[in-house]
Amino acid sequence: MRRLRQLLVVFALVIVGAVGINRLIQGHTTPQTSQPTSQTTKKANTAKADTINWRKPSENKPYPNLKQHPNAWLDVNTNRQRVYIRDGNNKVLYTMYCSTGTGKENKTPHGTYAIQGERGKFFYNQSSGEGAKYWVSWKDHGIYLFHSVPTDKNGNYIKSEAEELGKTAASHGCVRLSVADAKWVYNNVPYGMKVVIH
Repeated sequence: MRRLRQLLVVFALVIVGAVGINRLIQGHTTPQTSQPTSQTTKKANTAKADTINWRKPSENKPYPNLKQHPNAWLDVNTNRQRVYIRDGNNKVLYTMYCSTGTGKENKTPHGTYAIQGERGKFFYNQSSGEGAKYWVSWKDHGIYLFHSVPTDKNGNYIKSEAEELGKTAASHGCVRLSVADAKWVYNNVPYGMKVVIH
């Protein structure tokens, strides 16, 4: 009788254990099945975040109204390859993707500057074989500029260069911006606005 009870207890434990294991397996199967989907979604979102449209505005919100921010200034971070439009209290109003200068010879000079009087819709530099649209000078009166991603002599954007925007330093010392951002700077950033490059 004792032996029979022990066998019944063992049998009951085996059945309960099998049901528990089955539930456990089902519980783990569902997340494992859905996990690749969430990882795929995560990868897709990451890829989407890493994709920079060099033709469009950097952010999906309106550019700031500089009349409402008379002390706004441009903060260029060469490590992050970003230009931050900040108000007088240091609050970031807008963030733009950029590409600054490469190496020692083409390095974008660090320091505090101001927007100068020179600006234009297009230039082409024969020696570098590149031009750009919507340029605004911030140092040496037409030497160091904010401008669009590079163009060829006919004003066609150079896609291989444009795709570096926001990812790596790629310019000859100027600060490259997306086409839309450069146009906004050209049309809206006033003479004398502070520019800090670091």
